[in-house]
Amino acid sequence: MQQLDVILGLQWGDEGKGKIVDFLASQYDIVARFQGGPNAGHTLKFGGNKYILHTVPSGIFREGLINLIGNGVVLDPVVFQRELRALEKSNVQFHRRLLLSRKAHLILPTHRWLDAASEAHKGKLKIGSTLKGIGPTYMDKTGRNGMRIGDIELPIFRDLYEALKTKHMELLRIYPEVDFDLKAEEAAWFESIDTLRSLPLVDGEYYINEAIASGKRVLAEGAQGSMLDIDFGTYPFVTSSNTITAGVCTGLGVAPQRIGRVIGITKAYCTRVGSGPFPTELEDETGERLRTEGQEFGSTTGRPRRCGWIDLPQLRYTILLNGVTELCMTKIDVLNTFGAVAAATRYRYGGGEHSNLPYDLCHTEVEPVLKHYKGWGCSLDGILAFDDLPAEARTFLDDLENYLGIPIRMISTGPEREKLIMK
Repeated sequence: MQQLDVILGLQWGDEGKGKIVDFLASQYDIVARFQGGPNAGHTLKFGGNKYILHTVPSGIFREGLINLIGNGVVLDPVVFQRELRALEKSNVQFHRRLLLSRKAHLILPTHRWLDAASEAHKGKLKIGSTLKGIGPTYMDKTGRNGMRIGDIELPIFRDLYEALKTKHMELLRIYPEVDFDLKAEEAAWFESIDTLRSLPLVDGEYYINEAIASGKRVLAEGAQGSMLDIDFGTYPFVTSSNTITAGVCTGLGVAPQRIGRVIGITKAYCTRVGSGPFPTELEDETGERLRTEGQEFGSTTGRPRRCGWIDLPQLRYTILLNGVTELCMTKIDVLNTFGAVAAATRYRYGGGEHSNLPYDLCHTEVEPVLKHYKGWGCSLDGILAFDDLPAEARTFLDDLENYLGIPIRMISTGPEREKLIMK
């Protein structure tokens, strides 16, 4: 049976998925984004240029490759139009290669307004939303009120918009006032709808299954990270979609037996943006140094990321959930100047040591048990083979691989496309 492969993040997002998708894309015919919205920020560097994608799949820079935005995605037409204009300036020809699933949901201006008002209302209890309207849009989707991309083809499109807008305006009465210029936001939104109409709209579930059946090679691309999954992440400090492999089935309309390779991405350390539990967080000079060396600032929000050592119990958990078949480790070069590095191997909580995560990390006091390693203290530039890595780096990687029980197939030594070791 023909299958599709999956690539996703195993931590709290920002693992460097974009670069790896871009690298692998040449082996595929289609890259399909299966969930999330413009809260994602996939950064790619090549040819001396830096690109940040929020909604467009990371295979768009490979000529001839089809890129599909699946039904599990929520799309803000204004942000999307801005991305497309940036691609046009870079002379990327995408008009026939970028397909939109009709069943993907639309983010309205009032979704963003609700997001901002709701977050302001929570005060100290806020979850660290990116304020992109993601949560309210998924709420309308599950509440059966949402608007979908396919609705722009309907003669009642404007009526559907006005009905949902009216519902949102009623909801906004319960929240504190926040600055929001609805008239200007609506003008930009309706202009960007014309951009959507200029692209091919497809019934994504039929398209992707027919492509697989005809022998096309498909790579499913996730956004955010597994620890932000709505069901299995650090609830309630999570996103509003299923970020794990199961989300591929519902986000693209494919059966579980269609899943082939599952490539899990992890940094050589760990980061998190916004609020929520983070067992290995380093709130000291070492954490600040990781942030500086790794340039750990959100590509979507610009917020500084919280930093800590790699968390192996957490990774074993997401490897289990995702059915990971191989690992890719990114940003190992960030550790180049550290005299020593560490990894959490177990947790202390409830009077004992555990390799499993507790039911609720938010309300359980967890102390990570760390294993320390000698640093390698040199640049990894120009190294293209695993055996050419410094002995200390090989020891670190071999130990992590043995603990996790999954092979590390790729090691990224920098943000550029060519800085990748295949193992």
